[in-house]
Amino acid sequence: MRVLLVSRSHADEAYLHKALRENAHSLQATHDLHDARYVASLDAFDAIVIVALEPDAVATLCALLPEFGRQPGMPAIIVVLAQATAPERACILRAGADACLVQPYSFIELHERMVALHRLAAREGAAGDGAASMSLRLDALTHELVEDGKRVTATSREYLLVECLLRQANSPVARDQLIRYAWPDRDDVDPSSVNLLVSRLRRKLAGKSFAAQIETVSRYGYRLTTSSATR
Repeated sequence: MRVLLVSRSHADEAYLHKALRENAHSLQATHDLHDARYVASLDAFDAIVIVALEPDAVATLCALLPEFGRQPGMPAIIVVLAQATAPERACILRAGADACLVQPYSFIELHERMVALHRLAAREGAAGDGAASMSLRLDALTHELVEDGKRVTATSREYLLVECLLRQANSPVARDQLIRYAWPDRDDVDPSSVNLLVSRLRRKLAGKSFAAQIETVSRYGYRLTTSSATR
């Protein structure tokens, strides 16, 4: 999943950054809600996690959250507060949050809520989604690529790259978009790194006789297709 983390708390940011990365999510972080709103308008995210521990956090969020609800792809919005009364949590939810947690919170619960919301959104959008025609899918628990009972183990970067391609299945995806998604922790990624990763994935898919293929789109990037889509 593509996740935007918003937090002014260095401790919470470091903890969530590490935990989300370890769960194979493509992560981008920012410290300011206004910056986060701008970042979310430029790139599609599956979830936005907002850690707001300031005393005036509820009032600020109730004013700004409707803006996040209008972002591309309608990402799931999860808010973490230092403390809040029931009416304050209700205000956060009415403003557009999909979940509101209060410290101390469980990362496992936060993560499972985020995944469940994403699963629901994917199910609702499957009818018009190009990925619906793909037999290839990702197993988030084992970090494997799965197709008709066949399985291939993927590294974290391989998993993220395929996830990015699946978001626009059967359509070209720009190389720089793949870099932002699969290398969110690095600013200076050589395009040859993408080529090497794709070559490795192609060997893995071919070795298991997967129908899914990663095609090169000249001077642009790559496209994930099925063998039937290429005929």
